[in-house]
Amino acid sequence: MDNLLRFSGAAQKDPDIAIWFNEQRPELRDIAHRWFVLMRECGADVLELFHDGCPVVCVEDAPFAQVNAFTAHVNVGFFHGADLPDPAGILQGSGKHMRHVKLKPGDEVDTLALRALIGAAYLDIRKRLGRI
Repeated sequence: MDNLLRFSGAAQKDPDIAIWFNEQRPELRDIAHRWFVLMRECGADVLELFHDGCPVVCVEDAPFAQVNAFTAHVNVGFFHGADLPDPAGILQGSGKHMRHVKLKPGDEVDTLALRALIGAAYLDIRKRLGRI
């Protein structure tokens, strides 16, 4: 047993995700969509699914990141965020595994740091799965 969180039903494109994006307020949708597209583009092995009310990206059935919209912000969440390098200090949260970056309309975003976290999360899950 590898002790990885696993979700069933991941696919190349989940139609529920498009519906979710269409239901979001435009300023939050734009933020969430920008970062979710980058997650999708991490590699040819990235799959997606709608889980617990938000879009999630996986490698095989193992999730590595998600986006979620709230009243006034978007979270970009990382399932193994506690183990990711975060030299810019942008991750928030104190859970055993999960960490997130909170993004608000009009606020500055450390784009390079968030891109690096997304890439690191993808590589981390591939390593945990024995793919690299």
